[in-house]
Amino acid sequence: MLQINMADVMNVIGSLTPYLIAIGVLFVLALIITFAVNKKTVKEVATRKIVHSESWLVALVGIVVAVSMMLTGPLSTLLNNATTTKYMLSDTTVSKANELAKEVQSEAITMLKNDDSNLPLSNKKVNVFGWGSTNPVYGGTGSGSMSDQYETVSMLDGMKQAGIETNSELTKLYTDYRKDRPMVAMWSQDWTLPEVPAKQYSDKLISDAKDFSDEAVITITRVGGEGADLPTNMKAKGITYNNNSKDYEDFKDGEHFLQLSQTERDMIDLVAKNFKKVTLVYNGANAFQFDFLSQYPQIKSVLWCPPAGQTGFSALGEVLAGDVNPSGKTSDTFVKDLTKTAVFNNTDGTAAGNASSVGTNGKFTYDNVDDLAASYMGFSGDKVTVTPTFVNYVEGIYVGYKFYETAADEGLINYDDTVMFPFGYGLSYTTFKQEMGKVSYKNGKISFDVTVTNTGDKAGKDVVEVYYNPPYTDVGIEKASKNLVAFEKTKKLEPGASQTVNIEFDDDDMASYDQKDAKAYVLEQGDYDISIQSDSHHVIDHQKVTVKDTVTYNSDSNTHNGDAVAATNEFDYAAGDVTYLSRAGHFANYAKATAAPTNFSMSDEAKAEFTNNSNYDPKKYDNDSDEMPTTGAKNGLKLYQMYGKDYDDADWDKLLDQLTFDDMDNLIANGGYGTPAVKSVGKIQLTDADGPASLNNNFTGVGSIGFPASTAFACTWNRDLAKQFGEMIGDMAHDMHVAGWYAPAMNIHRSAFSGRTFEYFSEDSLLSGAMASNEIAGAKAKGVYSFMKHFALNDQETNRTNMVCTWANEQSIRETYLKPFEMSVKEGGAQAVMSSFNYIGYTYAGASSNLLQTVLRGEWGFKGFVLTDYFGGYGYQNADQEVRAGNDSMLATTKITNHITDKSATSVKAMRQAAHNILYTAANSWQYANGEPKVATPIWKTAMYVAWGVVAVLVIGLEFLTIKRYLSRKKAVATIEPAAEPAQAE
Repeated sequence: MLQINMADVMNVIGSLTPYLIAIGVLFVLALIITFAVNKKTVKEVATRKIVHSESWLVALVGIVVAVSMMLTGPLSTLLNNATTTKYMLSDTTVSKANELAKEVQSEAITMLKNDDSNLPLSNKKVNVFGWGSTNPVYGGTGSGSMSDQYETVSMLDGMKQAGIETNSELTKLYTDYRKDRPMVAMWSQDWTLPEVPAKQYSDKLISDAKDFSDEAVITITRVGGEGADLPTNMKAKGITYNNNSKDYEDFKDGEHFLQLSQTERDMIDLVAKNFKKVTLVYNGANAFQFDFLSQYPQIKSVLWCPPAGQTGFSALGEVLAGDVNPSGKTSDTFVKDLTKTAVFNNTDGTAAGNASSVGTNGKFTYDNVDDLAASYMGFSGDKVTVTPTFVNYVEGIYVGYKFYETAADEGLINYDDTVMFPFGYGLSYTTFKQEMGKVSYKNGKISFDVTVTNTGDKAGKDVVEVYYNPPYTDVGIEKASKNLVAFEKTKKLEPGASQTVNIEFDDDDMASYDQKDAKAYVLEQGDYDISIQSDSHHVIDHQKVTVKDTVTYNSDSNTHNGDAVAATNEFDYAAGDVTYLSRAGHFANYAKATAAPTNFSMSDEAKAEFTNNSNYDPKKYDNDSDEMPTTGAKNGLKLYQMYGKDYDDADWDKLLDQLTFDDMDNLIANGGYGTPAVKSVGKIQLTDADGPASLNNNFTGVGSIGFPASTAFACTWNRDLAKQFGEMIGDMAHDMHVAGWYAPAMNIHRSAFSGRTFEYFSEDSLLSGAMASNEIAGAKAKGVYSFMKHFALNDQETNRTNMVCTWANEQSIRETYLKPFEMSVKEGGAQAVMSSFNYIGYTYAGASSNLLQTVLRGEWGFKGFVLTDYFGGYGYQNADQEVRAGNDSMLATTKITNHITDKSATSVKAMRQAAHNILYTAANSWQYANGEPKVATPIWKTAMYVAWGVVAVLVIGLEFLTIKRYLSRKKAVATIEPAAEPAQAE
């Protein structure tokens, strides 16, 4: 989500223009009257003076009225948000949140290598190399930013807390070199990687370091953020990067951000030459390219420490010291060459692949869409004109490990030459044995026990990972040969202790979506291999389950995964004319399917259907049979009375009848960071807060404790921790008087270069959905509604607001990109949704009735409201189109294209439905749990009322004086005139 920017300022100015003009006109008219009524035009002093006074009094009253209309109209939402009480976290909540955040990170840290049992550290004195040790990555930028109101534990602080002494000379070297991290912000990115050149390490410094300790820890950090993907070519046009030395360049043309810079490599060379026991700590959310490890046998241990939040680095210190046994598992596949992945050529312009490419990943821009250009007010206040762009999800369902495992089985790749660390991989300071019980398949349920035993000498936790390999027919339904279907994390097991974990899942969890023939989910007959594995590649044990007859889930009496309505093709149009990767013929079309785009022309069919603000006309979509709903009724109901009532309760119609057109328009148009008050139904203003790992109030500046990144949660493979986090979000929301949370985000790690990887969970949809749904369920238990986001296929950052047409086939949309959202609705009980910026095919996601009505509400049974991502207009966002498609509220605080302009019965009917969805969610929040909420009058309104009183007294007083003076002047004139008459007679 984007935050407040210059566009907001310009929009505010635009919305105030009529009032400012009125004020100017009144002032000018008063001046004109003052100059026009003079001694020449009006000789009588009394009349002249009273005209002057009355004109200025009228102008004053008119100006006060105009200012009041500004305050209570276009400025009201901003003022309400800006002047709301600054509610802070209690000390108890802060303490509990910090404790939980540390626990999360202790289970997120993933040990990727530990030769010769190098870790835990045998020497509690250690040399920590790498500039990032003094500036580690706590979260992400943009919505993922940490609050500065609470103490933050740094990486070195965490080591110190664990009793590890670090070399202060090295630390001073890095802080003297540069104190701050270059900004990777939403509006501009400096991708510089500060690192001290090897030549600046003096012989004495290295000698002192060797005397200090024989242990070395190397820190490599990478940061990502909202608004831009990580550079796939560091020499591309538009990349800001400053080399660390004038003697060489850190990156050559074609090298990317997720590989070592030359300065980092030189630093590793230096350390490896002087130390035999080296630990590498990678601190970042994006899967790094570890292809260099084989060159350095001295690097015996590797830890992945995802962004740790405000207290998580305490856990890193404890892992290094051995006080905590690492139990994290990778949430993504780490490959040896990121430029050779199936998605690399098709990640929003990456294919440019050379110094001529534009920006970080550039963009794929259509060459025949000038007639579809649209304009909007840019962030700096200037007019921006954009045309449609595109990205092709050519890999289909073969994302992450599902590609690598299947490609290896089909002989397309040599797995060991391609993959460095598999998905679901992670080492421990102890060893475990997993024993698979007999698999039972009855009444559509597959179940078995797994006994996990700690066979080592240290207490620790393990993860049971269950995969299935379905029967596959060449040229049939696309299927990956490895699919995560269930997982469980054990409790902490002491040496020799065991725990039996029960695994159970439905057979339709193994169904595939047949987009060609059945156009439905299908569980094909045949043998399904069920395996427990240490990761996506290594099998511990397996058994077969036989499905005797093919099951097609194509009727409302036989739906997939409890759908209210049977799923069928809704996104055929989004496939476009793209060639998708197929397993057929051992991935025979791999080269063609994964190549960079060569066709940059939008098809005639897509052009005919493509809609943005330049060609959308709501009247074309009016239905003559729609009847105008009742508005403005006096039924006496208040929103608090609707708490706990069913969505279809008859009282909802009575309450909705009370809304006026303006009530509904205000509710829909001004959904930025909260839902506005509605006097006619007694609704108070509610506040919604941003932040995937925290709660951040953009207006009061108050933030909560920042937790480890979502990727860290995925690395824990611990559903219970995710639920506890959701509950903690609820507790913090209560302290901060927040009703809704703009999270969790559950888009897919389609590419390692996604700038927002930290905010998303994993490359796997099941793992992502399990984490997200539990966070949502935890927050919901506290009465806080979570906006699951970004719905949907918004898996990149670069160019995301510029009408990006995302082309993907139905199977991949349903099996990969929608699945986490589906789980969040069905298992987490999601009550709110944030739609995404991108187009799905040629339809804006926030205006896709297929997505928001048919799938979300129709198939999944969602009841709640849908909010746009940040509402900047962007040439395609408009409330008229969106509200009709099921997008109920606009994340806006200023007047732009977020207001309803069409007042037809069709439009008002859609507004009423949107109001129902918004109010239903609001009524069931924690703030309505104990009856009608009591709220204080906003301070700006109090000030306005006081000002009215002062002005009223002033005007009355001045009017009294004006009339008094007028009468006095008239009386004086009357007294003088009779004495003058005789003289005139002479």
